[in-house]
Amino acid sequence: MVLKHDPLPSQEALAHFERRLRYEADCWDTHEAMQQPDPGFVLLDVRAPTMYDQAHIPGAINLPHGKIVGRKLAQWPKDTLFVVYCAGPHCNGANKAAIRLAQLGRPVKELIGGMTGWADEGFEFSNSTERSEG
Repeated sequence: MVLKHDPLPSQEALAHFERRLRYEADCWDTHEAMQQPDPGFVLLDVRAPTMYDQAHIPGAINLPHGKIVGRKLAQWPKDTLFVVYCAGPHCNGANKAAIRLAQLGRPVKELIGGMTGWADEGFEFSNSTERSEG
């Protein structure tokens, strides 16, 4: 199946893969950024509060995707970048959250791999609770 379709010309492939980086963040880069005093984004865990309480990525704020509304985002400037994640590649909660944030005019990227990707990289989890205000 790999050879069933011809690859794109290099310039088209380049545009495609560069465009993907505008939509996605990987676990390694996110981890590195979260070690800084100001990572440059807000990391949102968009899973249910009970799942967040069990374990989440350190520094993440819990705001379930179904609760993302303008009022709850008012505490952040309009140009704040949000990086969203859920359980992993088997979960579309991060995608739903990204759609909602984009509909509200907010910059957003999806953390590819979510909790599963974070664990695969060997990074630690937290169980301290930080919830979104509002």
